[in-house]
Amino acid sequence: MPSSTLTSKGQTTLPKEVRDLLHLQPGDRIEYVAEGTRVYLTPATLTLDQFSALLPPSPRKHTVEEMNEAIRKRAGRNA
Repeated sequence: MPSSTLTSKGQTTLPKEVRDLLHLQPGDRIEYVAEGTRVYLTPATLTLDQFSALLPPSPRKHTVEEMNEAIRKRAGRNA
């Protein structure tokens, strides 16, 4: 598990492994979420590519025809 040291000013350096995992670059903002005694950090803003990289791969690929059919059904037009 990556770790870092807290300075007297309350600063720390995120380990490279964490920066790479979250696709963080210099100047990126980070949000902290506290849950009990645990704190989670996440990029404050994600590009679509960064967001999709965090999601597991789709278990099944869909054809354009299947997607169009789902859209028609959802819109109430069973054509």
